[in-house]
Amino acid sequence: MQKIVVIGGVAAGLTAAAKVKRDNPAAQVVVLEKGSLISYGACGMPFYVAGEIPAMTNLMMTAQGKLRDQAYFRQDKHIDVRTRSMVTHIDRVQKTVEVKNLATAEYSRIPYDQLVLATGATPFKPAWPGVELANIHPLWHPDDAVAIRTGIEQGLFKRALIIGAGLIGMEMAEALQRQKLEVTVVEMREQVFPALLDSECAAAVSQYASYNGITILTGEKVERFTGNGAVQAVVTSQRTLPADLVILAVGAGPNVELARAAGLALGDGTGAIAVNEYLQTSDPAIYAGGDCVENTNLVSGQKVFAPMGSTANKHGRVIGGNLCGRKVKFRGVLNTAVVRLMDLNIGKTGLTEREAKQLGYDYVTATVSGHDKPHYMPQPGRLTSKLVVNAQNRQVLGVQILGDGQVDKRIDVIASVLNFAGTVDDLFDIDLAYAPPYSSPIDHVAVAANMIMNKLK
Repeated sequence: MQKIVVIGGVAAGLTAAAKVKRDNPAAQVVVLEKGSLISYGACGMPFYVAGEIPAMTNLMMTAQGKLRDQAYFRQDKHIDVRTRSMVTHIDRVQKTVEVKNLATAEYSRIPYDQLVLATGATPFKPAWPGVELANIHPLWHPDDAVAIRTGIEQGLFKRALIIGAGLIGMEMAEALQRQKLEVTVVEMREQVFPALLDSECAAAVSQYASYNGITILTGEKVERFTGNGAVQAVVTSQRTLPADLVILAVGAGPNVELARAAGLALGDGTGAIAVNEYLQTSDPAIYAGGDCVENTNLVSGQKVFAPMGSTANKHGRVIGGNLCGRKVKFRGVLNTAVVRLMDLNIGKTGLTEREAKQLGYDYVTATVSGHDKPHYMPQPGRLTSKLVVNAQNRQVLGVQILGDGQVDKRIDVIASVLNFAGTVDDLFDIDLAYAPPYSSPIDHVAVAANMIMNKLK
């Protein structure tokens, strides 16, 4: 009987385990999770804080309303899931893992034929003075989200300060404003979404946020927190800001301690676990996926650390298939992202102009404003796109799109073109769906393609 041990019980780990049991029901699969919760939709937590999702358990249920707990996985998926079980050591020679039961403090050893590392990532917690004060939270685990929302419902918070203007930081800015808090965002770099957008696109987002009551402070470093037991103010390089709630959204790093101690190879530039196209580590009997591994950027070919829930779920499916001998490849990522800030939709896929320049591409860009459907239709949505194309071979390199229109649809179209190394000509040639309620006769992305082709002439 094939014995598979999975370390980590959220997206990648449980997806891999479920795929194995579908393809090889006879396999013995044990999932070890050091926490008490499993299989939760972490990406939904800002919307729970905002009050859009009524209960945290909604993020732990199937579409049919079943709670994805240990009993569910044992009864419905026939997977042995053990919570509060922390793996302390991997013995690659004996092919065993040492496990500490956090409830009883007892140790045991579990043998494996194949091992899966889905250990995720951990949010950075800078060593600023006062960081241990109460009401300073990351938003990484359901416990964080519950503590924040409970405090809001109890009327404990009036002024929120968010440190970091990336995806989580800006989603939390909207969430807390929806809850009627006064919101300030502090970002040490010179723009919001520093990893997502070029400066002029980021400037438009900052202007929109400011117009809608969110204070944006860029180019400003946090130095310390002050308060008596609980945070009362944040001291930056330029001012002191009163706050009774602080959200730490300054990024995350891969959990690689087990892999490093076991002698597995880590990526030189990313520090994440190095894997091949089958998501095998440097030990062929050990696979890894999710936020703890590095990925390949499909446009640049570079190794990147790109934690994303969608990628983790894909990793899990690929690993599960390969554990059953399928030889499934995971090609890489495009760093595709989409985020909502009130009525503004913001999306990106591929390379920004800044990244294309850093990588030495000879490129051309076009910035186009328009609508997502004909102007004569009721409530056409506005869109502004910045398209980046390789001037030498006409290959699309990336796009950024902002607006209150359907941004995600256009991002997905261009992500598909990028996935197949398509050109700006391909982007124009695609036979996209057209009817006035949905799009213009020449869709917004095709207009951007036309402008690039005109420039290339």
